[in-house]
Amino acid sequence: MMNLSTLSTVLFVLIFNSLASILSFQANAYQQDQLTETQNLVKANDKYVTLLGTQVNLGEQAPNFKVVDKNFSPVQLTDFTGQTLLISVVPSLDTGVCSLQTKRFNEESAKLPKNITLLTISNDLPFAQKRFCKVENIEQIKVLSDSVWRDFGAKYGLIIKDMGLLTRAIFIIDEHGKIKYKELVENISQHPDYAQALTAAKDIAPVLVIQEEAKNTAETSTATQK
Repeated sequence: MMNLSTLSTVLFVLIFNSLASILSFQANAYQQDQLTETQNLVKANDKYVTLLGTQVNLGEQAPNFKVVDKNFSPVQLTDFTGQTLLISVVPSLDTGVCSLQTKRFNEESAKLPKNITLLTISNDLPFAQKRFCKVENIEQIKVLSDSVWRDFGAKYGLIIKDMGLLTRAIFIIDEHGKIKYKELVENISQHPDYAQALTAAKDIAPVLVIQEEAKNTAETSTATQK
């Protein structure tokens, strides 16, 4: 007879494989031939790739999308209404540039006003994202997966045809849900422009009144002491 440890391991493997199969089926449920194809925007090495989905433009209302968190709980764009949202899109957390990109924004998040929320979205399975976040101490940003429905990638024109990955990109959506910043990184092996994206996020986000009040109080206190 199997001991308890062996039985638990077998059950875990069976459950994991079943879930992976379900996810694979769901991920392929979207019809590639029904998605718009865009060429000549992004390269992998020295060759252009074809992007699937609808390209979004500055000033447009950001399409709502549905992804999942590490527990497979659905998360939508509308969950962040009233926030300025910086979305960092990466092909896979298990690659060098994607890992560095995610860690950089995690570090920068602590320096930003509280009304700016940072998300990382990839097509990695939630299991892999959870492991990555634990190992790399990613705690300041929300890491979400588009692996279940590919809804985000399709609505923002980010799915790399024949690879199933998302292309590297940055989006900033203001508190009214408008797209105010977009960077499709020209080569998926390169980093995005971190400084420009972070500066844009701070410029786009409304100034928090509480911060101004605290500043004025501090200035008044200093003047009184003098």
